[in-house]
Amino acid sequence: MRQMSVLRAGPAITVQDAGRPGMLVQGLSRGGAADPVALAEGAALLGQSRDLAALELAGFGGVFGFAESTRLALTGAPMRADIDGKALTWNASHQIEPGQILTVGGCEAGAYGYLHLAGGVATDPVLGSRSAHLVAGIGAPVRAGDNLPIGPDAGQGQNLVLDVEDRFSGGTARVVHSAQTALFPAAERERFEATEFTRDDRANRMGVRLTLAGKGFAADRQLSILSEVIVPGDIQVTGDGTPFVLLPECQTTGGYPRIGTVIPADLPMVAQAGPGARLRFR
Repeated sequence: MRQMSVLRAGPAITVQDAGRPGMLVQGLSRGGAADPVALAEGAALLGQSRDLAALELAGFGGVFGFAESTRLALTGAPMRADIDGKALTWNASHQIEPGQILTVGGCEAGAYGYLHLAGGVATDPVLGSRSAHLVAGIGAPVRAGDNLPIGPDAGQGQNLVLDVEDRFSGGTARVVHSAQTALFPAAERERFEATEFTRDDRANRMGVRLTLAGKGFAADRQLSILSEVIVPGDIQVTGDGTPFVLLPECQTTGGYPRIGTVIPADLPMVAQAGPGARLRFR
């Protein structure tokens, strides 16, 4: 089986695919790629199944070696990348030859870049997925010295390029009502929609913390809310009034009131908002 050698690795590289749907009843959130759009783009560029696993590069990439010819693609948050010093086009597929070195730097915008390999990263699946779910203790970050197996290349296509969708600098996310939206007075809901938030530095695969100028938000009877099922996209409002948008590795239950839920189509934009990016919710 082909392998990719990890010569250097950023601090938060993980293997990710579409995650583990249907495990919520077992107390495990779906997990999977923080930006499923990027996962699908990589599959399209390589002409292969979108179910195959890729490397998710959170903030920083790494240096990778190959002993055999391998097709690869780079998607998600734009990062500087090169093969043996020759710059690569982002959101595109490429060919790397034996002995060549792929170097991927830090994010130029956004938060999560993706390295896709033709045939997928073929680590052993757990509960039907190869995704690391660090909160649940499944898998581990990719480290220097790892040799990652690559599956059979059944796809086709290289030197393909997709237009880069601008979802890496914040924007306006569409929101629907959640179970507790009605507990927030109309004036609070209107203020929430009128507020421009900043993506806090304290964000990870569990969720994005939002900061704002002025006071936070409060729901009526929020201290009497029982813990119940929560899902990615839910916007919890913590005890100090701070909104927190849940991402794929969120917990499965929570007792904070939810002022709304980001629709799945817009959640990748929230996940990809880099530190300091401006976000609104409508």
